[in-house]
Amino acid sequence: MLVSIDDAQDPRLNAFRWRERQLTTIAQRKAAIAEGLFIAEGDLVVQRALEAGCVPDVVLCDPKCGAQFATAVDAAGGTTLVASADIRREVTGLGVPLDAIGVFKRPPLISCDDMIAAATRLIVLDCVDNPSNVGSIARTAAALGWDGLLLDSTSADPLSRRALRVSMGTTFKLAFARFANTGDMLNKLQQHGFLTIGLTPHHQSREVADLRTLKVSGKRAVVLGSERQGLSDASLELCSQLATIQMAKGVDSLNVASASAIACFALL
Repeated sequence: MLVSIDDAQDPRLNAFRWRERQLTTIAQRKAAIAEGLFIAEGDLVVQRALEAGCVPDVVLCDPKCGAQFATAVDAAGGTTLVASADIRREVTGLGVPLDAIGVFKRPPLISCDDMIAAATRLIVLDCVDNPSNVGSIARTAAALGWDGLLLDSTSADPLSRRALRVSMGTTFKLAFARFANTGDMLNKLQQHGFLTIGLTPHHQSREVADLRTLKVSGKRAVVLGSERQGLSDASLELCSQLATIQMAKGVDSLNVASASAIACFALL
């Protein structure tokens, strides 16, 4: 059923006025259990959230998208609201009135142990706190068929608005889980037969292989650090193998999302 809204102050629109931290606390975004809500911006992201089985709370649309999504939203127990472009622009605070924007319940997460047991190709993120980078990494991983994303507690939320916008909703195709300590996670992966490959431009004491020359068989995990600092010395020491992406003279690094794309393709 479609519900028409003709007043921007209608209380049924409140969820779209709230800031992201009002929908989900930092603790909930970083936790290993699913609590709180997330926002899907744009008709494609809303569609992919519904297709992935995410449970909608309320979806705000133009009439065309309202008709498109109403049946699925109703079946999942949510509400579909339809409003004019002016009302959608005012309520969401976005310069462009999106055709659809939805508030969804955060989906259940699988545990790190369950993910490791089922996977052969994983990406490990340590201190990657930019949600645009996390969204781009998730998009690449999903597109290239990697199995999942393991994030430390300081890395950005894959279900944040920016991350979902950048990933175009492909995040819903990629399992992700949180871990507390990078060193413990690297040890656990190795105990389960994973070759852990840390990306770094150089290392003072360990050999760093050219990524193009690596011959990898069996289970593998690409380990990526923060945009500015890279992986910590402790994490680099614990990786099974260190690798670098050769670059032109005078260029010392790549954006972490770009590096992940090259590594995921090279290590397929």
